[in-house]
Amino acid sequence: NDKLDITKPIDVIFRNAQTAFNRWSKLEPEERTTENLLRFLDFDFFTMLDSVTIARSRKHIEKYYNTAEIGKFPERLKPMTLRPRMTDLESAIDYDDIYDQLMKLNLAIYIPTDFLLESRRAKYVDPSKNIDRAGREIGIRRLMCINLLKRLESSVYSFRITLERVRALINGTIADIDAYVSGTQRIINTQEITDTDFDGDDANTDFFENSGKKLDIDLADMDYISWRAKLAEDAEILELLSMLIQDITPDHDTKLQTLLGLIADKVQQPFNQGNKKVLLFSAFSDTVDYLYKEVAPFVKERFGLDTAMITGTTDGRTTVKLKRTDMNTILTLFSPRSKDKELLMPDNPAEIDILIATDCISEGQNLQDCDYCVNYDIHWNPVRIIQRFGRIDRIGSRNDKIQLVNFWPNIDLDKYLELKGRVETRMKASVMTATGDDNPIDPEEQGDLEYRKAQLEKLQNEVVDIEEMQSGVSIMDLGLNEFRLDLLDYVKQHGDLDNTPFGLHAVVGGNADSPRGTIFILKNRNAKINVHNQNQLHPFYMVYVADGENPGDEPTVHIDHLQPKKLLDSLRQLCKGKEKPLDELCRAFNAETKDGRNMRRYSDLLCFAVKSIVDLNEDDSIDSFLSGKQISLAANTIDGLDDFELVCFVTVK
Repeated sequence: NDKLDITKPIDVIFRNAQTAFNRWSKLEPEERTTENLLRFLDFDFFTMLDSVTIARSRKHIEKYYNTAEIGKFPERLKPMTLRPRMTDLESAIDYDDIYDQLMKLNLAIYIPTDFLLESRRAKYVDPSKNIDRAGREIGIRRLMCINLLKRLESSVYSFRITLERVRALINGTIADIDAYVSGTQRIINTQEITDTDFDGDDANTDFFENSGKKLDIDLADMDYISWRAKLAEDAEILELLSMLIQDITPDHDTKLQTLLGLIADKVQQPFNQGNKKVLLFSAFSDTVDYLYKEVAPFVKERFGLDTAMITGTTDGRTTVKLKRTDMNTILTLFSPRSKDKELLMPDNPAEIDILIATDCISEGQNLQDCDYCVNYDIHWNPVRIIQRFGRIDRIGSRNDKIQLVNFWPNIDLDKYLELKGRVETRMKASVMTATGDDNPIDPEEQGDLEYRKAQLEKLQNEVVDIEEMQSGVSIMDLGLNEFRLDLLDYVKQHGDLDNTPFGLHAVVGGNADSPRGTIFILKNRNAKINVHNQNQLHPFYMVYVADGENPGDEPTVHIDHLQPKKLLDSLRQLCKGKEKPLDELCRAFNAETKDGRNMRRYSDLLCFAVKSIVDLNEDDSIDSFLSGKQISLAANTIDGLDDFELVCFVTVK
């Protein structure tokens, strides 16, 4: 708690935040705004968030930062969309055929407790839990099918070895049942899958290797005959699928061959001078292994370039001879400028040009030496695609242009989303205990599918910013850490601000997002004013008061004190690139106020700003605020409100 500067335990903070989010999510759509969510969350949540996160998007930086000083982003070329066939073999199986076979699977291997005798169920299953077993079985089957289907979309290789793993598990279990029948074995080691075993975002974890909770069951307590029959049906289907794809070797893997051609074209015809680098992403470590085995010798023999792979679960691999193949070493050799290779590895002349990785590096890594990002499989969460591209789409990049390449399944988008919808991964308790309705897509899910379709269609034609992919609240709406970093940098260059007098003011020009008005920054010395822990900046308060559109109109609060992130973004945008006073605006302000002798209008605006914070009904003049003096304000609405000071204000013209 001390390190994070919070007053409550982290679990309490998150529990309160979840309660606030649940309350916010039940609001009407038009009321489900960032501003309302911020009002529900308390101070400790923001403090904790600021301690551990920094979030900036490209659009956010371009809008609020002076890119002339910190460098520009590279130009994004139009994404390349590729839809290679699964194979060049004639009369080969296609996605629809495989999907039809997958939906026939019982996958009873993962739900052994469904075959327990009722009289023995209590030995293994808590009888107090009311579970619709038929609905649960359907849910489990769809969840496992989605993972098989995702592996197929990724690579035939990943799909093939996954089929082999499931077949081996089923055949081993059948052998155990047969051993029990012959009298040589009684206890069977099973694996029970539940909804909690699935990642709610993408369900890409390796269920097929270490699936579910280990459970020892006495076969005498089971209807093992029915279970064996179901297992045998699945084994037959899996064997059929394996036979149908066994001829799709790397030479006949059209997707792989398309990738090799793509890499060859990029290396031979770089669009940034001398840059031959390619960053290749897959959701699955199996596919990364496969691609490394095929791509590494290809680029080494043909172009003399080195390749590496990173999966996050094991040490990396590379064609470069290294003592260590950890992630940091590989990334430094792949992106030497951004990773300061000259400082970290000055005596190592090696460089990696092709990097193949899972999503373990899709966030938080600066790999801007590279200018070419390939998504070998399309993640079903479109935000992940944007995060992957963000590894090379970096401010200050030396590349003039960058390219995104997306491999899509060779299937119509509507059909693709229909498959997705029928095996939707986000099946938590409500769907896992479903009624068994054969159509799991309810109206709400249908709306989600239509929204996701729009997202995916957009991704085929343009590079989309993360804000455009998220209809809800972004983490960028919540944290203030970037402003603290800016402040530290300012203090580093200009010295301490402790001796800066209160009451300073400036004049800036407005824009479409920032109307005419005044931004007030106040300081309160009474902690009780923030009893509900809503203001992230307490004891400081910021209010943006907009002038009325016509003379005589009442002012309005454009941004209130509970939205400091939004207000600071606005303030930064208004002031960026302006190091000197704007003479014309200053002359207009001086003429309006008679060189500061008549501040009545700004006193009224300040009174309005304070009232917006404390619901203050105070008729007394607060002109003395404008000179930086303290004034005591008493209000019955908040017990003990006292001692406000004006720190500074910015007038927007």
